[in-house]
Amino acid sequence: MAWRGIRRERGARGAGRATWDALFGALLLLASVSIPLHAQDKLRSQREELDRIRQERADLERRMLELRANVHDLSEEVANLNARRSATERLVAALDRQLASINSDVDSATQSMVRTEGELTDKRATLRRRLVDIYKRGPLFTAQALLSAQSFGELIARYKYLHTLALHDQALVARVEQLRDQVAQERDRLVHLQEALEQNRNDKRMEEDNLRDLERERESKLAEAQLSARRAEQSLDKLRRTEAQLTSTIASLEAERRRAEGTRGSAIRSASTIKTSDYGQLDWPVDGPLVYSYGKTQTASNTTIRWNGVGIRAAVGTPVRAVAGGTVVSVGSLGTYGTTIIVEHGGGDYSIYGSLARADVTLRETVTKGQQLGTVGISDPDLPPHLHFEIRHGGPAVDPASWLRGER
Repeated sequence: MAWRGIRRERGARGAGRATWDALFGALLLLASVSIPLHAQDKLRSQREELDRIRQERADLERRMLELRANVHDLSEEVANLNARRSATERLVAALDRQLASINSDVDSATQSMVRTEGELTDKRATLRRRLVDIYKRGPLFTAQALLSAQSFGELIARYKYLHTLALHDQALVARVEQLRDQVAQERDRLVHLQEALEQNRNDKRMEEDNLRDLERERESKLAEAQLSARRAEQSLDKLRRTEAQLTSTIASLEAERRRAEGTRGSAIRSASTIKTSDYGQLDWPVDGPLVYSYGKTQTASNTTIRWNGVGIRAAVGTPVRAVAGGTVVSVGSLGTYGTTIIVEHGGGDYSIYGSLARADVTLRETVTKGQQLGTVGISDPDLPPHLHFEIRHGGPAVDPASWLRGER
């Protein structure tokens, strides 16, 4: 019986020492602070949304660079600017939503930390009082309480009480440690949110600046598009007047030719030096690629222009040669074509050579195939140096490239 009492006394003393060691260890741990990484699902989702919008805008910016590097429709560039502006507006709106969310999280984290720190303060005070009581009673109090029991039942009751007290103290220590970690986590979360808040504000300022830049660029491009459209319309109007002037000139020349040959509408016509067998076989008046082709074409400003001839690119000063023999019936300035030479080949066939730097032949001069008529110049500042070349049969224009050797 005594041996069993001694065993219980030792067990209780061990429990008392365990409680003392746990309490003393808790005091050492109170000063330590850990900073765990706190996942913010909402922030991550919003960041992913921002990344998606930024990627969309980056794709639009790359498209803009491609547009600027190539000949393009100015309205397409303006449409791209509008799309970039829309993406940036959505980005700013997303940043506003994120800012509101972060502010709400900051308030929540602050309130939670205040509550947790209050409970931690209370638990620390309770823990200190328990330590004071333990110091006052000393480490042998547990053994004395057990040995002073008057009966076995009282011994068991006192043992259970001490055991319950030890469990309570252990739970208090665990709660203090839990609250300490929770406070550290809330502080870390608050720091993280404040950093995110500052980053969000900086991002928003940057995107608002970017939006203002896009607005200015858009206004500039719209003004440029309007100016380009007006210039294109003016150029088109001048071109129409030039075409009308040329058509009138050819009609006058054809009427004069017919009067010279006899009665108007006579079936007898002078032979043309441009024959059916020459189709696809005539030499080019100058060598070079086509700047524009016969027929309708679309300009960069979305304007439709109809060309009655082709533009053959060549350096300024390049000799221009007659595609067939004939008589020079017109030499002089002709609207947007600049210096222009018209050669009559007979039978109602004419070849026109425009955009010349100079003319090397005179009115009524007879020229031979391959003879130099003049040199290439610049008549339209919006186009590179080129020769404007036409072939007309009885007045109407035909595609001259189809008559030239090796159509390009």
